[in-house]
Amino acid sequence: MKEYDVLIVGGGPIGIACALEAQKKGLRYVVLEKGCIANSLYNYPLNMTFFSTSEKLEIDGIPFISIKSKPQRAEALEYYRRIVTSNNLDLHLFEEVRHIEKEENSFSVSSSKTVYKTKRVIIATGFYDIPNKIGVPGEELPKVSHYYRDPHYYAGQKVIVVGASNSSVDAALEIYRKGGDVTMVVRGEQIGRRVKYWVRPDIENRIAEGAVTAHFQSNIKEIREEEVIINTPEGEKRLPNDFVLALTGYRPDFGFLEKIGVQLSDDGKFYPSYDPETMETNVEGLYLAGVICGGVDTHLWFIENSRVHAKLIIKDIFRKHSEAVTE
Repeated sequence: MKEYDVLIVGGGPIGIACALEAQKKGLRYVVLEKGCIANSLYNYPLNMTFFSTSEKLEIDGIPFISIKSKPQRAEALEYYRRIVTSNNLDLHLFEEVRHIEKEENSFSVSSSKTVYKTKRVIIATGFYDIPNKIGVPGEELPKVSHYYRDPHYYAGQKVIVVGASNSSVDAALEIYRKGGDVTMVVRGEQIGRRVKYWVRPDIENRIAEGAVTAHFQSNIKEIREEEVIINTPEGEKRLPNDFVLALTGYRPDFGFLEKIGVQLSDDGKFYPSYDPETMETNVEGLYLAGVICGGVDTHLWFIENSRVHAKLIIKDIFRKHSEAVTE
């Protein structure tokens, strides 16, 4: 069994950044990714435009050249793929980590393919795999989805979009423009304040003119095959319906962290315990990087402000590695 200095879980932008730093320091590393390169980005909507400009999505100072100031999904995938291939990073794709066990001075990591021995582990798994369920009867029906890809699929259909975040607004506008009959069900009083500044006026104007219907301060009570029952300030309403997009956000796999021994806050936020100077958790040798550091508040960490985690983590790992070698 080959032994590594560090094993990185997650082959997204932050996991790739960690791999680059480990490679520069001459550490024996490997990255395990359960899907393709930048798997979460790959599963974003096909036409998604980032809020951030291209330079804020760069890692390791490698220029990200975009046609427009706000890059799209396809450009980001090309950028991160080229970094991986041109630097010959050791990514094992379509290999899911299933269990991590802390041993005396190392970790045993079991994947869908084999078992690894490593001195240290970095968890950079993001948050896109577990949707926040709305918890109503009928949510399990095939017509309900917690992910959105392409508006063409919904052309000519009656579609309810749940939520008023960036993903919800993008979906509502794209489906409307492809001929879908769109109704938004929004828990709050207005479109979310974090919605991209160039998109918010668009959706507000479409709602004002009646092109997109919106029910504010409302929630879904039940989803049925041909209709959806919602609670509104005016009372209960029944809406004819073909599809429901419950785009109510996502969360990291907190159960996975707990099984490893990472302490989580008990205030409902599930903030993991870690040292902000090194990103090491309460489990010695186990580090966190990226959005997973924010618990349920997945808006706290993005590529642009968490890419620094890679340097902090590898600096600490290299220091400990060097000290062990000289002992």
